[in-house]
Parts: sequence; structure tokens; C-alpha cells
Amino acid sequence: MLRKLLFQQTPKAYRFLSTQSTLPLLNKCSAFSYCSSSQPEIPPSNSVEQLQDQPKNTISIDRSGLYNPPEHSHEPSSDSELVKHLKDIIKFRGGPISVAEYMEEVLTNPKAGFYINRDVFGAEGDFITSPEVSQMFGEMVGVWAMCLWEQMGQPKRVNLVELGPGRGTLMADLLHGASKFKNFTESLHIHMVECSPALQKLQHQRLKCMDEDSTAEGVDKRFRSTLAETPVTWHATLDQVPTGLPTIIIAHEFYDALPVHQFQRGSRGWCEKMIDVTEDSLFRFVLSPQPTPATLYLMKRCKWAVPEEVEKLNQIEVCPKAMDLTYTLAKRIGVDGGGALIIDYGLNGVVSDSLQAIQKHKFVNILDNPGSADLSAYVDFASIKHSAEEASDDVSVHGPITQSQFLGSLGINFRVEALLQNCTDEQAESLRTGYWRLVGDGEAPFWDGPAEQAPIGMGTRYMAMSIVNKKQGIPIPFQ
Repeated sequence: MLRKLLFQQTPKAYRFLSTQSTLPLLNKCSAFSYCSSSQPEIPPSNSVEQLQDQPKNTISIDRSGLYNPPEHSHEPSSDSELVKHLKDIIKFRGGPISVAEYMEEVLTNPKAGFYINRDVFGAEGDFITSPEVSQMFGEMVGVWAMCLWEQMGQPKRVNLVELGPGRGTLMADLLHGASKFKNFTESLHIHMVECSPALQKLQHQRLKCMDEDSTAEGVDKRFRSTLAETPVTWHATLDQVPTGLPTIIIAHEFYDALPVHQFQRGSRGWCEKMIDVTEDSLFRFVLSPQPTPATLYLMKRCKWAVPEEVEKLNQIEVCPKAMDLTYTLAKRIGVDGGGALIIDYGLNGVVSDSLQAIQKHKFVNILDNPGSADLSAYVDFASIKHSAEEASDDVSVHGPITQSQFLGSLGINFRVEALLQNCTDEQAESLRTGYWRLVGDGEAPFWDGPAEQAPIGMGTRYMAMSIVNKKQGIPIPFQ
């Protein structure tokens, strides 16, 4: 079946887009006063300036202006709706907010969040994902899903769930590539977990969905994808996806957008970095005066690490939502069967300071113009593994391996050869470029065009991990 799929011919229209420890002295954190960076202005670089723990030179923040707003002015304000909202939260709370809360508001605020009301993917958006580079990525994920389905015993009914489906490109390519394998596609009920109405609409179009009659009360409206005659349902959260059936879950570039908490080590222990507003109404970083709720997750993460791994770090990022999501996934897979595939960029260990903002394919300061740039952080794959294993004794975790290893073992080399047999010279160039971006490392050696447009490989920067029910054995290609 695998070779049949890889050499199956594809219509002439190809999609390729160009890229443009322990916790020493933790209890002493309560002795901190709010401190800002020793330099009052936000640095223009993408990296976050390290906050200095200098108790003798602590900068006190006068908050009186937050409670006594100036007389109303009819002059137009340059602040966006989201910026005003963030400042209002800080003002009425009477204190700074966590980096995680800031990140969540910036990305998913119902009115002005970065992901909510626009298409941010592709060459015309702010960043390009693997499915937008080449159809082969979605096809290979489809091969993985079919192989897992076979290891599951080819069940007659399966939930296929995608978290954060973007434009729907990955799922469309998966269904297109698998459309001739009727036993597999007929078993599927697709569930798209997406909070953005704008992206839901794009996904509906990409999957070529038609309305499906449903009169049952309390049931989400269902559609049918004409790509493989497969039912499709949209949900705002994973919790809304029905349980009780074997489930295959795909999370591609989903974990990196989950909000992270940042902690910094000082002479008095670990303290959480927060975001406050200066007297000049600018956002800046400060340190929490005492342990925060997220400190519990920091303690858990450090417990999982070897002491030497933490002792060398001055900053640590933790992602409670990633830990909680993984716990939920593993619980569901342990009970219902199936598995999850997680592909993202990150580290197989503790993450230090990785939060970054991307706007129009360029890095920008994360505090500048909130809502105008995507925020993402490295995925802590070791944390995912520990969270899954802690959740259920019935699951096993495999990986991470590099994206290049993942796609190569699934047969992308054979697939590109098959496609090259039936394409124009222009399509062949696009195929080679897309292939390099998916599996290569660094700049493509075959590139003859402008240096600034040289394809950059994602093959080693992205990693793949799988969580599966132990009854199914080790999933392909993690053997």
C-alpha cells in the first residue's frame, strides 16, 4: 500500500510557495520588588534583553498614574484596540501580566487577535508552514496516518483530528493523497479544531465541503468533504471532539503558538518575568515580586530535568498549556486507542529564552505593536514526553526525530521521483525547491537564483514525535 501511494500520479497542478533542577532559593523570590531592565528603553533586537537582578539599583515604579487617568482628550490615539485592551488589563488589575497572558491575548483575542480575523499563512502572510511549501508534506502525513490505522487493526470508524489546521492545506493534501484507499477514507470522521472564524472559512473552502443534513439537537453542524466523501466537523477546542472512537491526532506547528511563561534566575531565586506599562505608556518587562501560580509548572519541569541541565541556565520557559494538552491527548489515546503526531520546531530539553515575533517573514520585537506579528516559542519535546507518560501507563512516546528523518523514512524520496516523471521544467524546479525546504539543512546547493531567495531547509530544525496506545506497537517510522 505504501509504495502504491507514493507512486500514485497527481494532477498537473502542484502547489509550491516561495519562502521569503531543583529550584534553589525559590522561596526567596518574594523578596523581589518589581524590577525593570537596567536600560529603560526596549532594545530593537528580536532577543529579549536579560533583566538584571540588582537589588541596590532597583527601579521603583510609580503606579499612581494608572489609577488617575488624565483628562479625556479628543485627540486621536495611535494605540490599537488590542494595545488599549492590554493596558486596561494591567491598569485595572493593578499589576503586570504574565508573558503567557500577553501572548494569548495577542494571538487569540476574540476581537483583535493575530490569528482570529485574517489569513496569516503563505507568501502573502507572515510565515510559511510546511504544507504550504509542498503537497508532499500532507501526503506523507497521510501515509503516517494510514500506517497507524493499519496498526490499529483497520477500525471501521476513526476520528481524525487536526489541531490548528491553518488554511486546511495539510488535511486537503492528506485526503487527496489517500482518496484511492477507500477503506481508510470511509472510516474517517474529520474534526478540525480551530478558533478562528476566518480560518474556518478557508478550511471549508480548501476541503471543498458541502453541507450535510443533520437534525439532531446538540450536535455540531457537519459537512462532507468532496475530496474523499468524508464527514467534517469544526470545533473551537479539543474538548468538544467526541470521545469513544479510536483517534488519530495531528498537531503540526500548533504547540509553538501555545503561551509560555518565562522565568529568570536572580541571586534570590527564580522569578517570573512579567509585562508592565511604563509612565510613558510603553510596554516593558519586570520581575514578579513573589512566586506565581506558574511556578508550580516550573517546579515540575525542573523535577523532570537533570540538575546540570537547569544549573547552567539563567532563564527558563515553561508552557503549562502544552503540558495540560499533552496530558489530555495521552489520556484519550490511552482509553480510546489511536495516536498523535506532533511536528514542530523546538528542543529535546529545557528551553531557555526562545520567544520570538515574526511579521512579514521578518523578526520584530515582541513588545512592539501587539497583534501585528505572530508570537511563537520553541517546543519543549522532553516536557511533552514526560507529560504523556505521567498521564497514562497505556501510551508510549516515540521520538523526537528530525523532520528529514520522518519524511525520508515515509518515502518522500520515492514520491518526488514519481512526481518528477510527469511535470514541466518549471514544475520540476518547484518540486526540487519544495523538497529541499522540507528535508534539507541550510541553503540549497543547487540554487542559481538571487541569494536572498535561496531555499532554506527545515529538515533538521523541525522535529517529529508520536504518542500512541501501547497495544498498537511502535508507529512507523519511529522503529
